[in-house]
Amino acid sequence: MTSYLIRRLLLIIPTFLGITLVVFTLTRMVPGGPIERMMTAYQLAEQSSASSAAAGNTLSEQQLEELKAYYGFDKPILESYLDWLKKVVSFDLGYSTRYYEPVWDTIKERLPVSVFYGVTTLIITYLISIPLGFYKAVRHNSPGDHLTSVLVFIGYALPNYVVGVALLYLFAFELEWFPMGGFTSDEFEYMSFSEKVGDLFSHAALPLLAYISGTFALMTFMVKNAMLDNLSAQYMQTAIAKGLNFRQAAFRHALRNSLIPLATHFGNGISAL
Repeated sequence: MTSYLIRRLLLIIPTFLGITLVVFTLTRMVPGGPIERMMTAYQLAEQSSASSAAAGNTLSEQQLEELKAYYGFDKPILESYLDWLKKVVSFDLGYSTRYYEPVWDTIKERLPVSVFYGVTTLIITYLISIPLGFYKAVRHNSPGDHLTSVLVFIGYALPNYVVGVALLYLFAFELEWFPMGGFTSDEFEYMSFSEKVGDLFSHAALPLLAYISGTFALMTFMVKNAMLDNLSAQYMQTAIAKGLNFRQAAFRHALRNSLIPLATHFGNGISAL
């Protein structure tokens, strides 16, 4: 087991090198890099103050060569990749050409929000999917099962951004129950603890609903299908024969075995996060 884990961990190195090399090469080949964005910005500025005929000659060849040397585009791809790799290994992610600030600062500014929504969505999805899948399996083909299936499929079919826009328009714009945007209010740091919790919930409610609308459908039916398989297993009949009623046997035995496939899905959820 130890040797297997060591081999799997060692595979991370060539996988990382291969993926990053391919992505690095593609970003060098496709248009839309920092130089192209800079030229577009200069051309737009020229067009607003001069004729469009003169706008095309914003940067000279010498200036373009200097920009390529500054961003490392004058070197072969492999040499540029090795330079980039050395900086990444030393945790130097450079300066963002889009936000004009250190990349680490950009990541640190957005990371708490991403982690909050990712972790919260993962937890709420499990809290909804497991009991809902259990209910649908125990009440299979009942009106409640059909109704929840319709609701789950509607949430799964609609893209998250469509649900988000609909929720924003109805509950934030029309009813004004929730704020239109932001992670917290401007006066958040001056609030008490209970007020901070309420403020955070009011800002997070609609985004979380939009995230969860399409994510819990797959897990719900995964739990239901696993439950149906286990409910028809021989050990269920044995448990009922020993004196347990159907719901007790389903909860104590079938549900426990039905949660095994969720372990794999949990790993996928962590990797996606």
